[in-house]
Amino acid sequence: MMSMLSLLVDAFVASFTPGPNNIMSLYYANKFGLRRTFRFCLGVGLGFFILLIFANYFSVALNTAFPEVELIMKLLGCLYLLYLAYKIITSKLDEEQQFNNRYNNLMSGAMLQFINPKATIYAITVTSTFVTPVYDNYLTQFILVILLAVIGFLGTYSWSLFGALFKELIAKYQTVFNIIMAMLLLYTAATILFH
Repeated sequence: MMSMLSLLVDAFVASFTPGPNNIMSLYYANKFGLRRTFRFCLGVGLGFFILLIFANYFSVALNTAFPEVELIMKLLGCLYLLYLAYKIITSKLDEEQQFNNRYNNLMSGAMLQFINPKATIYAITVTSTFVTPVYDNYLTQFILVILLAVIGFLGTYSWSLFGALFKELIAKYQTVFNIIMAMLLLYTAATILFH
């Protein structure tokens, strides 16, 4: 029972705190609204589910190779976050529409998970700490992976809800909002790289 409580606390903290998924979903919802950002959030949930399955069923092999994989994931993830921050901070109103149309979709949300160091490290950590060593039944592991993916989706979707609810306030301070979003992505990149 204690392991399940620890698993849930870890899942909620990891899913609802700032990270690439949440920051991008807030940004997209602010630009397009909650309804049109749902597909990005769904992609995040789907990609995270696939990542969790991979991490769960191959945790022993990943733990052996983890030092090399971690460095590569950190570097790729940080480069991607720097690119997103650059695109947000340099975007103008006309360009923002094009930027959002290009990446606000199911495929981008799903693919982000495989270069998102926070998601990758979390998936490996949560499955190798709370799932595979505690539950050896594959059906139970699969149900827990589904639960973790749903919690991840809810975390991302809650940030979208925030972006949609405060759309007018954010529009009034668009430049400040873009700078803050870009700085959050830079902060996320720095914490991932130097952690």
